[in-house]
Amino acid sequence: MTVYIDPPAWPGHGRMWSHLVSDVSYAELHAFAAALGVPRRAFERDHYDIPAQRYAEAVSAGALEVSSREVVRLLHGAGLRRRKGGDQPRGSRSS
Repeated sequence: MTVYIDPPAWPGHGRMWSHLVSDVSYAELHAFAAALGVPRRAFERDHYDIPAQRYAEAVSAGALEVSSREVVRLLHGAGLRRRKGGDQPRGSRSS
């Protein structure tokens, strides 16, 4: 299982956030997030929003640190990118 996380550089709700993604499937991503105790409500289209204070915990659990640009590249390469507006990923990946 390989999941990836970008640096906490995204502001929102008075915090900074990271994006946690998989380059294999949403099922893999959901399993990793559940093991971390991240609530499903933190899932947004194709990633989990992870607050800055949980970044190190995600990395310790096995998430690989990558740039924000790399997160987008990985999602596109895997056909898992979902943009705002409701478009669905290519292929038949598990959600």
